[in-house]
Amino acid sequence: MSTPLAAMPISAQLRLWWDMTRPRVLLLVLFTGLPVFGMAATLPTFGKVVAVLFGTALAGAASSTLNAWLERETDARMARTRNRPLPAASIQPHHAAVLGLVLTVASTAVLWWIGGPFPAMVGLATILFYVVVYTLWLKPRTPQNIVIGGAAGATTPIIAEAALSGEVTWASLLLFAIVFLWTPPHFWAIAIFRKDEYAAAGFPMMPNVVGDINTRRQSLVYALVLTAVSVLPSVLGLLGWLYGGLALATGLWFSFWVGRSMRADDPKVDYQVFRVSIVYLFVLFGAMLADQAWNRLLPAITGG
Repeated sequence: MSTPLAAMPISAQLRLWWDMTRPRVLLLVLFTGLPVFGMAATLPTFGKVVAVLFGTALAGAASSTLNAWLERETDARMARTRNRPLPAASIQPHHAAVLGLVLTVASTAVLWWIGGPFPAMVGLATILFYVVVYTLWLKPRTPQNIVIGGAAGATTPIIAEAALSGEVTWASLLLFAIVFLWTPPHFWAIAIFRKDEYAAAGFPMMPNVVGDINTRRQSLVYALVLTAVSVLPSVLGLLGWLYGGLALATGLWFSFWVGRSMRADDPKVDYQVFRVSIVYLFVLFGAMLADQAWNRLLPAITGG
């Protein structure tokens, strides 16, 4: 039996509330928004960057918390999620619902304060899409759930640009497209590895519907298209060719791993693809930041 929340030390209570927001996922999501700041016509102040990231983080935390509240029963049927605060009964469901709603209001208010109604509405739409469209509608009904629902996890660059300039340009749309195309091969890899658990939870994930081989084939298509799209920021002059070369190399590396999973036909290799996909995304967006630091931020700081 779980220890009641009130009986835990304050530090343990705070850790549980922190875990509700899925901080590791949140860190990855925020990282994908950072290059937008370097693509802006005028470099924003450090304070503005922090404020935009804070508002975006609140939106991401709201989405994760409300998702956890809605999926607490199915999470209890999966080994990788059954120890989360809600299925483990460490936090009461109504407390999680209140936290999710408070975070939703807070994120909308912060983004409105930073950039007006447009970024606030984009952030609120992201939360509603993830919670209502993806969690309640798509995930239990269609194997395309992660393809369509992945749009919610890719909006950080759009929110950031909307908050900075009040508009959405090719800069944030390309970053959105990169994360959107990355999502299926990323999640389908873990869906193959955890296929039995998803089946027990009642989710029609792609491997359970079309089989592992067909899922890997679709993943390879997404990985190759992702590789092509990831080079476009260099082609369009938003980033330099240093980034473009790294984007091509890392995209082919990621595609190689997806192809390797097809040949191996072993869920353990699919789990490696899942881990490689995370490294890939960090390296890709890190290359964007490095390219910006070399070509724009460093001259701006040094006056060169």
